[in-house]
Amino acid sequence: MRSKNDSKIAGVCGGLGEYFDVDSNILRILFVLMLLCGTLGFWFYIACWIILPVNNALPYGNDNNNGNYNG
Repeated sequence: MRSKNDSKIAGVCGGLGEYFDVDSNILRILFVLMLLCGTLGFWFYIACWIILPVNNALPYGNDNNNGNYNG
């Protein structure tokens, strides 16, 4: 899933980082290195951007009940 919270361009690296429990900055560096070695990184990023759904989870601490517990 693509991340809404940890997003620089489309949230691909943030989402992959959350899924694989890896720092998203490391994945960003890997994508840049793949891009510098050829266009594989670019096309893989675009494919992930199109294929991966957006994670619609609310950010931490942002609940809809404004801190009121009703249950």
